[in-house]
Amino acid sequence: MNKILGLIIPVLVGVGLWSMPVPVGLDPKGWQLFSIFVPTILGIIFKPLPMGPIALFGLLVSVLTGVLDLGKDGLTGFASPVIWLIVYVFFIARGFIKSQLGTRIAYVFVRLLGRRTLGLGYGIILTELLIAPVIPSNAARAGGIMLPILKAIAESMGSRPEDGTAKKMGSFLTQVCYQGNLITSAIFLTAMAANPMAQAIAAKQGIEITWTNWFIAAIVPGLLSIIIIPLLLYFIYPPEIKELPEAVDVARKKLHEMGSMSRVEWTMLGIFFFMLFFWVFGERWGITATTTALMGLCLLLITNVLEWKDILNEHEAWHTLLWMSILVMMSSYLEKYGFVSWFSNGMGTLVQGWSWIHAFGVLALVYFYSHYFFASNTAHVSSMYAAFLAVSVSAGAPPLLAALCLAFFSSLFSSMTHYGTSAAVVLFGTGYVPISAWWSLGLIVSIVNLIIWFGAGGIWWKVIGIW
Repeated sequence: MNKILGLIIPVLVGVGLWSMPVPVGLDPKGWQLFSIFVPTILGIIFKPLPMGPIALFGLLVSVLTGVLDLGKDGLTGFASPVIWLIVYVFFIARGFIKSQLGTRIAYVFVRLLGRRTLGLGYGIILTELLIAPVIPSNAARAGGIMLPILKAIAESMGSRPEDGTAKKMGSFLTQVCYQGNLITSAIFLTAMAANPMAQAIAAKQGIEITWTNWFIAAIVPGLLSIIIIPLLLYFIYPPEIKELPEAVDVARKKLHEMGSMSRVEWTMLGIFFFMLFFWVFGERWGITATTTALMGLCLLLITNVLEWKDILNEHEAWHTLLWMSILVMMSSYLEKYGFVSWFSNGMGTLVQGWSWIHAFGVLALVYFYSHYFFASNTAHVSSMYAAFLAVSVSAGAPPLLAALCLAFFSSLFSSMTHYGTSAAVVLFGTGYVPISAWWSLGLIVSIVNLIIWFGAGGIWWKVIGIW
């Protein structure tokens, strides 16, 4: 019965939207694609079928109705470098697991912080804080570095999604890792690919954002989020195992049993540092995060850390490639067909004549929660940041305040869905957190983050003279 309702509700919503008059000033294809995109997302939420088939049905309807051409438009998402970065880091994480380097690192982590599960959560988020300034890809951090550690810690404590023990520890640590990834992405200008894009857009409007003024403005609300969000998750999505009185001794014993690092582990570690170097410095030589991950994967195959059958058997990576590529494509064509610009212009008209505080508050909230319709931070920033910044400034908002606040939200707004940014897709792929929990937790975390960044952040920004 639930599966039937899960099919009927998206179809009815889609038919209802499609039959509505096309809004004035909007390309009919923009409204039609929106009418297909929304029920596709609803289908993913209600899960009458796995995400892959749901996404394929969305693509099929888009093609059959003439909204998209299959060859020209419908398959473009499969060419996205961001999608392939996600797929590559799945394979790299498999290298950590197969070589047992991930297990060794996990036991070291547990030995240092393993008295309580909450302590492990803070250890993960502090590790993110340390590496975020120098790795400008949240997917590379989440998938290439944090995922192997997280998964190995959870499995070493007997928490696995496939045998129903995910909530022992893995579910909690996954959400802490993910939300921490977004917070650290907001703290540092160099922590996420869309941040420099926001900086460049602001500069075109005469607003100077530097690494320093970004960091100074973000550090107080950012640290508060780092302190509060793991505690929040600990109470609303608690791990079943909270105390780990014997974990330190177990970890020490396991490390002793493992003995010295094997040749395969040393090889994996060397390739990891190779990738880390290029994730930090590669952009200056034109080597992107995706290219770095591809180089690392090829080295893993050449050195026999991974075999080709390991790649073929990584089913979740190929499943992710399918559904994520389609969502990214649909999201990008919503922009191409003018739906996003129509929506942005409508918001500008709505807040005309309001006080700047009320106008900017509404604009920031709409900018934040419109991310439900995006499958990429970069796509959202490139399509909406400039318009919302210009409208905010014209409404009287202090320019630097508006530019920085919207830029911070360009990381934080990904908290809500499992497809909102590449890091979400990577961590969701572990299977530790189901869609329903991911969305409900994400909504709660988004509200708390908004309170922290608007409240404490607003006071801090007043103190440092941004407004």
